[in-house]
Amino acid sequence: MTTEEVRFFSAGASVAGTLKFPDVGSGPFPAVVQGPGWLGLRDGKNYVPYHDGLLAAGVAVLVFDYRGFGDSEDDAAHPRYIDPMAQVADWKAAVTYLHSRSDIDPKRIGAFGSGGTGGGHAIYVAAIDPRVQVVVAQLPIADGRDWLHRMRREHEWLDYLASIKAAAVKYAATGERTMVSPREGIMVATPERKTTTVKADVDHRVPDEVDLLSAEAIFEYRPIDVIDKVAPRGVMLIAVENDAVTPEDHIYALYERAKGPKRLVIQTGTTHYGSYAQYRDVVNPLITEWFVRHLVAGDVLVHERPAEAEILRLDRTKA
Repeated sequence: MTTEEVRFFSAGASVAGTLKFPDVGSGPFPAVVQGPGWLGLRDGKNYVPYHDGLLAAGVAVLVFDYRGFGDSEDDAAHPRYIDPMAQVADWKAAVTYLHSRSDIDPKRIGAFGSGGTGGGHAIYVAAIDPRVQVVVAQLPIADGRDWLHRMRREHEWLDYLASIKAAAVKYAATGERTMVSPREGIMVATPERKTTTVKADVDHRVPDEVDLLSAEAIFEYRPIDVIDKVAPRGVMLIAVENDAVTPEDHIYALYERAKGPKRLVIQTGTTHYGSYAQYRDVVNPLITEWFVRHLVAGDVLVHERPAEAEILRLDRTKA
């Protein structure tokens, strides 16, 4: 593997990326673009096994930090404001950057997203950008408002809505923003999230405070409304049964709405964060195979073929 630190621009900000090339084959390479999941950074160790599988199959990988995160510049107009659709725009800019590279095949670009908004962004960018040829969305959300609602008891939700309304009124009247912890004031961390070490290598570099009005942007974020537009390009969705972080029924709804080709992988007997390690040796090859099928072996397009639909239910005893 060879690695190149790169920069491209999105909405006037310089975005930091890492472009990884396989040691097998020769360019121009097919490539997969990855934006991190919720509060993730491009150099998170959790992503490395996925990249290794793709690189071994001859697929390049571009992973980047969203505006305002990691080594990317802040969004000058909206600092510390988490806007999912602005992050989707960063994905589009990443795809455009790959089109500028002579060592990347512009007709063979896929999107991989993992965790909450990361998975949702992969769906969204493919739905609005036909240059993306295939998607893998691991543990995505379908509806941002429902996602934030279900983290809270009903009285907490009503109080939360009132606090957002008050923050909006204060900002409109004074220009003063209400800052909150992204882990407790936007999302609510589950007991597992408070103890897991999956993201320990990057957690300390994520902003401690963000604009509470970010919640309004998340409320409007609905990958479920656009996933049908990805067809006839392939979508692979990965769920965890009884997931306390990204509800599994969100992923089932996305699968039902997708037109195909489509694949649903359900990991049982595990948890949101535990699944990354517990099912890695099973799921990673499935992810690589999906990308290879649609990026590397996809030279001949037969549009009249029936849409592929697969549901794989994985059953592994807890470690």
